[in-house]
Amino acid sequence: MAEAVAAGPEARPSKGGALLIAAALVGFGFLASRLLGVVRTIVTADAFGSSPDLDAYFVAFRVPDLIFQVLAGATLGSAFIPVFARLYRRDGEEPAWKLASTLLNLITAGTAVLCVLAFVLAPVIVPLLAPGLGEDIGRRDELVDEAVTLTRIMLISPLLFSVSGMVMAILNARHRFLLSALAPILYNLAIIFGAAVLSGPFGVKGLAFGVLIGAGLHLGVQVPGLFVERMRYRPSFEWRDAATREVGRLMAPRVLGLAAAQLNFFITTYFASKVGESAISNLSYAWLLGGLPTALFGMALSTAAFPRLADQAADSDHAAMQLTISRVLRAIMFLTIPAAVGIALLRLPVTTVLLERGEFTRLDSLVTASAVGWYALGIVPQAGIEIHSRAFYVLGDTRTPVLFAVGAMALNLILSASLYSEFGVEGLAFAVSAASWLEWLALYAVYQWRTKAALADDLRAIATFALCAAAMGLVIAVGFAGFDTVGRAENAIIAVAGIVAGTAVYMGAARAVRVPELAEATSRAARMVPGRRASAPGDEAPAP
Repeated sequence: MAEAVAAGPEARPSKGGALLIAAALVGFGFLASRLLGVVRTIVTADAFGSSPDLDAYFVAFRVPDLIFQVLAGATLGSAFIPVFARLYRRDGEEPAWKLASTLLNLITAGTAVLCVLAFVLAPVIVPLLAPGLGEDIGRRDELVDEAVTLTRIMLISPLLFSVSGMVMAILNARHRFLLSALAPILYNLAIIFGAAVLSGPFGVKGLAFGVLIGAGLHLGVQVPGLFVERMRYRPSFEWRDAATREVGRLMAPRVLGLAAAQLNFFITTYFASKVGESAISNLSYAWLLGGLPTALFGMALSTAAFPRLADQAADSDHAAMQLTISRVLRAIMFLTIPAAVGIALLRLPVTTVLLERGEFTRLDSLVTASAVGWYALGIVPQAGIEIHSRAFYVLGDTRTPVLFAVGAMALNLILSASLYSEFGVEGLAFAVSAASWLEWLALYAVYQWRTKAALADDLRAIATFALCAAAMGLVIAVGFAGFDTVGRAENAIIAVAGIVAGTAVYMGAARAVRVPELAEATSRAARMVPGRRASAPGDEAPAP
């Protein structure tokens, strides 16, 4: 490919505007993807309910997902972007594209090897993941065989995702977010197609085929971005190159950290298979619903800010980096704290409205909603982990987040083993959330100790958000939560009215106490309205 040409300073927006545009693009991608993820969940629930066959699908999904996360995910999340950004800014395009090509080749080759091994060993691995799969209904052998087949079908997807993940990392490092935002949208659309159309002739295998189609689209839509950036690709495997070894050094501990995070899913799957029929599916549905705010707010804002943080670290501008982290943290907390409260209180009507149709029964709604409530407890810390882990990555410290991720995994294992037999899916969901709090608080404390960043303003802002969310929660609890109704229409009214009323109360409380994040967001939105006058001096809220 042709050599890339960097845009001159005059072609770039201001730093604040660039971050806002990046956040908007990433936010759009995450919002559209997660909304489609909800649609995907709805369509899957309608077609399969919480059937044992769907349990087999969720078990099968774990191995391919692990392979992708610990390779391409590790490179994207911690090591590649900071090193690439530094090379590009300090040494020019040539060494930066050389690094990108080498890592693309190494990651793809490594993923291919692991996929082949997993394909061969699937009959050994899968039964170990879910020892109780189908046991209580006498379908153990049948469902294990089905899970093995599904695993082998989906093992093509991590190979595609390994390439796609590196392409996404390259584009994000160059502050290109549009195509990366479209990729997960197409992925979800493909799985929706698999659940709605392919499940007819192929059953649960239709979902697996949808995953493969989605992985191909996830890659295909991003490749044109490399041509726009005029990347010069090389068929290079120069793993001894200094920059490549630096990425490897930074990546190695992160691989362990991501593996620990992925093992949390294996732990949940393992013990859920012992809880009984459909527990794996119920927990998977609950995780998808409960994880929506973390993806929309925590991941979107942190992903958008990460290239900026990498540039600031490359310039040794630590004061600006700390300010960016503080601003992003407050924005995340402003959005996720009320979301966690709302989801916890409206868990049953929301679950009923979204999922209770077709093969998804009332009992499924009750069990899934109970898990959603406990997963909601972990929304805030999981969102906080997104930004504070990235703070360590741009500082070149991938070991500290790993230590805390491993510690959280150990706590999850202990709690899950202690709680699953008595509390079922609720105990397993609580274990994940409790471990998330341990991980985030430890990350935050060590980050503050290492950087000497100001802590009082962040804590004051978080406490203010919590008080506003408490007022919102009181209104929802008194006026909308606790209704015992089975009608989807009635639950829809409760859910919508509760969300609208809760949002109004939260925003009103935030305005009353003059929360800067609300004022700044309102000011920015107003300036984007065509024909509106420019803000007069003093109209815009001060930066937090």
